[in-house]
Amino acid sequence: QVQLVESGGGLVQAGSSLRLSCVVSGRTFVTDVMAWFRQAPGTEREFVAAIRWSGTDRYYSDSMKGRFTISRENAKNTVYLQINSLKPEDTAVYYCAASNRFPLGATAQAMALTDRYDRWGQGTQVTVSS
Repeated sequence: QVQLVESGGGLVQAGSSLRLSCVVSGRTFVTDVMAWFRQAPGTEREFVAAIRWSGTDRYYSDSMKGRFTISRENAKNTVYLQINSLKPEDTAVYYCAASNRFPLGATAQAMALTDRYDRWGQGTQVTVSS
């Protein structure tokens, strides 16, 4: 069983930056996928980015490329999401998720499927004021 705890959200002004953290406990494997999603009130959960615990590949939603960067620090069992140049439309609850259901070679499109993820954190609120 994997447990995920997000942190780093808050109320910020447009144009600023945040780094969200997801601390993972429990069993993990090098091929596991860690991902960030976000969800604004009344909307569907939206894929942001994903990474595995090994390798160099990064996976992004096309709409998230540029301002969003996913990274990891294995020694701290932590996955990060750096968000630069925040915009009011980035306001959402940001969730960390984990999955062991993606074979090697899976695409970003596949990793955007919420049903593939086994564990979710409670989310961290990001609010961007204009």
